[in-house]
Amino acid sequence: MLSFLLSRLGQGVLVLIGVAVTVFFLFNVLPGDPVALLAGQRSDPATRAAISADLGLDKPLPAQLLGYLNDASPLGIHARDSVAVARYGGVTLLPLGGKALVLKAPYLRRSFQSNKDVLSILLDHFTGTLWLALAAMLLAAVLGILFGILAALRPHSWLDRTLITTSVLGISVPSFVAGILIAMTFGFYWSHWTGLNLTGQLYETDPFTGNHLVLRNLLLPAFALGIRPLAIITQLTRSSMLDVLSQDYIRTARAKGLSSYHTVVGHALKNALNPVVTAVSGWLASLMAGAFFIEYIFNWKGLGTITLRAVENLDFPVVIGATLFIAFLFVAINIVVDMLYAVLDPRVKL
Repeated sequence: MLSFLLSRLGQGVLVLIGVAVTVFFLFNVLPGDPVALLAGQRSDPATRAAISADLGLDKPLPAQLLGYLNDASPLGIHARDSVAVARYGGVTLLPLGGKALVLKAPYLRRSFQSNKDVLSILLDHFTGTLWLALAAMLLAAVLGILFGILAALRPHSWLDRTLITTSVLGISVPSFVAGILIAMTFGFYWSHWTGLNLTGQLYETDPFTGNHLVLRNLLLPAFALGIRPLAIITQLTRSSMLDVLSQDYIRTARAKGLSSYHTVVGHALKNALNPVVTAVSGWLASLMAGAFFIEYIFNWKGLGTITLRAVENLDFPVVIGATLFIAFLFVAINIVVDMLYAVLDPRVKL
């Protein structure tokens, strides 16, 4: 287990470095002047030179990349003067002359638009994305398992054919198309019947009573985001249940007079859920990335909205930081899923 974990952590670090290098070079070849965004068009040359030096833009591109990786890494080599301590914080592990090896929170630079710390911006918006992904996954898991069981218990019936056809459509339709259709149908044209809004936030602010949790604003974006995993989980549950229901021990349980409910729930479902649990766990990271366009359509406060707006405004630190943040979530969740699968299925050896 330990060797597997260390191996996956090493692979994850390489993936993050690859993502950082790719995105860094991609955005450095795009048009745009970060110095002009920060200093303004009427700034004097001395101010522009100072900002360029502070951002490291006066150095060659490979040196800029190494500087960014050093900042973004939780282990970095930095000066320990008052400016560096205020910027990076952290704990000194090993003095290195005028610098030191520092254990710190990743420093993803500052936004060109707001001049706020990028990591704090991402963490502030991450809550909305996490709620949206969890709600979509809960909806997809509950309904998908239920529909898959119903389809497996009545194979080749009209119900089975209807659920399979609907799930194929759910897999085929892109999430942003489904989001637009759902938003316009239930949040605009039929809003007087559904009571749902086209846009909304998880928390709404009242000038007199403060913030209020409004869960109904979560329904439409969660449903739009959860359509594809719902369709996949339905098909996966149906296939797994059909395989388990054909096993000898299920026929034996029925021959002994065990009720259909206890046979399905107590024996068949328990053994059919292993691949479903793996799919549900793995989809969580995908939903966080897939939430980008859904958040933008419903104007939902999350990583997707802030990242797409940063792309529009050429706010490169936010875009690069958000990409690294999502890549980190992918790596971390996939490692957890692999270990969870080994716990659920003793046949899997790590």
